[in-house]
Amino acid sequence: MSASNKKPYCNIFGVRRRWRRFGLYKMSESSSSFKKLSTRESGVRAAALQRKPRWASARRIAIINLIVLASFALVAVGLAQQKKRDVQAPAATAFSPEEAAHLEAVITTDLGVIRFKFFPDKAPKHVEQFIKRAREGFYDGSAFHRVFARAIIQGGDPLLKDSKTSRDLWGAGGLNQLQDEFSDLKHERGTVSAVRIPDKANSGGAQFFISASPQPQIDGQYSAFGEVVEGLEVVDRISSVPTDDKNLAITPVKIVSIKIEPEKVEPFKDATPDQMRKDVLLRTSLGEITVEMDPGFAPEHVRNFLKLVETGWYDHTAFHRVVPGFVIQGGIGSTREGDRPHPADRWVRRLKAEFSPGNHIRGTLSMARASDPDSAQTSFFLVLGPVPHLDGKYTIFGKVIDGFDTLDRIEKVERNGETPVERIELIEAAIKP
Repeated sequence: MSASNKKPYCNIFGVRRRWRRFGLYKMSESSSSFKKLSTRESGVRAAALQRKPRWASARRIAIINLIVLASFALVAVGLAQQKKRDVQAPAATAFSPEEAAHLEAVITTDLGVIRFKFFPDKAPKHVEQFIKRAREGFYDGSAFHRVFARAIIQGGDPLLKDSKTSRDLWGAGGLNQLQDEFSDLKHERGTVSAVRIPDKANSGGAQFFISASPQPQIDGQYSAFGEVVEGLEVVDRISSVPTDDKNLAITPVKIVSIKIEPEKVEPFKDATPDQMRKDVLLRTSLGEITVEMDPGFAPEHVRNFLKLVETGWYDHTAFHRVVPGFVIQGGIGSTREGDRPHPADRWVRRLKAEFSPGNHIRGTLSMARASDPDSAQTSFFLVLGPVPHLDGKYTIFGKVIDGFDTLDRIEKVERNGETPVERIELIEAAIKP
């Protein structure tokens, strides 16, 4: 609006004041605007105002005072209501580093779910900010926009929440917010670390990246603050999407949401030997077998087996080895159809040998291993006949108490060497009530 077109009055609390009150302007006949009075008209108006009785001026002042007071009352009411809303609004949940160590981030993407744990002892400020922002929904609707095949995936840029953001700006948002927290954490497969501007100190912020494979060349140069515990196959999937010559995804992988949840509890982690005296039903494609756990001599092997049974880790694996008169062996994750990963992979670890004076006779349940006595993990075997040369060298942790007829059927299957010609599936392993 040009200066000549501006209306020569101010409007406070809806009251036109000053010039109109003192008679210098009148309402135009053709519009709602004011126009300046002529000198003669001003004089007449001023004289008329001077002749108005004092009660008229007093009434005008009283009306204006009432309007002002009413306006202040409205403001006071508004402030009171806002204060009430502030009191009612839930405060951000505070947490200590110890509590953060028992939380996990759940990243839901277009290509699957990734779950990672935090290292608040290594990068407390990065952990604190990530958890706070995730709880606020900051990351929801953003994306993984830059990927290096089987190496790194990068996401968390708030600019990606707007689909109209230019590709030239991808990766430019949410930086220069945190001081570096370099540590001795290595960038192994699954490490979650903060993005920063190369060669610029304290330039990290909201963006993060996940290593799909070891990246030793960047150790000590980025603030690592987490580790993937579930969904590494999703990381691989994202790292393989098509990209341009700048490693920007042709189509960014959407981050639907990032939620913060309590860490998953490992089943039977703190169970006593008596609590682990369980029977387990193995339902196979050739019949059922019931095995009885014996935690007396091998509590950690029993704990491991029950954990994998409880989480469904053994379901839909296969008995891949049959040697008549010797053993049938199963419990390897790669025998699942499609070699699919499992959420409980996070709890698969090597076991220290727990050799016992027991004998390997028909029906004995024992743990398979490599040449290292402490290399057992998930694979187990059922003994088909006396094999004394295994005694004291493999960990016995249970025995068959029902289903010997199923053992007979499995022992008689057609084989190609030690491999069954037809798949013998462990459909389900379940702890009996």
